[in-house]
Amino acid sequence: MGAQAGGGVTMTENTENTENTENAANDAERPPLVALDEVSKYYGNIRALEGVSLQVHAGEITCVLGDNGAGKSTLIKIIAGLHQHDAGTFSIEGEQTRLSSPRAALDRGIATVYQDLAVVPLMPVWRNFFLGSEPVKGTGPLRRLDVRTMRETTRSALLRMGIDLRDVDQPIGTLSGGERQCVAIARAVHFGAKVLVLDEPTAALGVKQSGVVLKYVAAARDAGLGVVLITHNPHHAYLVGDRFVLLKRGTMTASHTKDSVTLDELTRQMAGGSELDDLRHELERSGTTTPDE
Repeated sequence: MGAQAGGGVTMTENTENTENTENAANDAERPPLVALDEVSKYYGNIRALEGVSLQVHAGEITCVLGDNGAGKSTLIKIIAGLHQHDAGTFSIEGEQTRLSSPRAALDRGIATVYQDLAVVPLMPVWRNFFLGSEPVKGTGPLRRLDVRTMRETTRSALLRMGIDLRDVDQPIGTLSGGERQCVAIARAVHFGAKVLVLDEPTAALGVKQSGVVLKYVAAARDAGLGVVLITHNPHHAYLVGDRFVLLKRGTMTASHTKDSVTLDELTRQMAGGSELDDLRHELERSGTTTPDE
């Protein structure tokens, strides 16, 4: 037993508190995994993004909210290495960079899961899990896929995320949309992603399936990843998010941490804020007019 310190606190507890404080201080000193500062992107005369800033920290979820045409897709493409920004700075762990390709993003630990998932429906779950990164065994003419390793690794990687599929040999196309999203998240975690970008993962799902996906988004955060959650649903964002960036027509209209905004206010801003109030007043006025008048 540890010796008692003043106030009934043991030396062991004091040591643990000191370590926790030091860890928190170290985390605060670390640069964000990804940081965009006043980033802009133009396609000819079309402004896709202008002056957008955000930070992605390890163990946090940054939610990017906006309607269609807000610039969310362009933002994803810049972070994922598909497009390069035209102005501002894009930094990975404190180092300014311009990603030349999605492979360059993967090499820097940024994995992107798109809404369509890019899976091969008729292939089994384990084959999709390793698609493009298949381990092999043997040499020369005996070189072949290591199917046993892929099956076992897929099963154990999914279980570590709390995903218990009936059979990893079943075609991935037979899984529900939520299950396919969860497999994609587990794949990114397994292959060492530091940053996970999720493009509208709950857009086409019902309430129950959306809840399942959000559970695994939170699991990725708890595993130490920095998560970028792209969504148009403030309720889903507020359930799991730590930071919120609102986009409208390519510009950033607001940026909040969770302790600085309520769900009602986030929803109001997402819905248009003062514009929504103006529309409500306009509809109320028009409702007082009868056809005879």
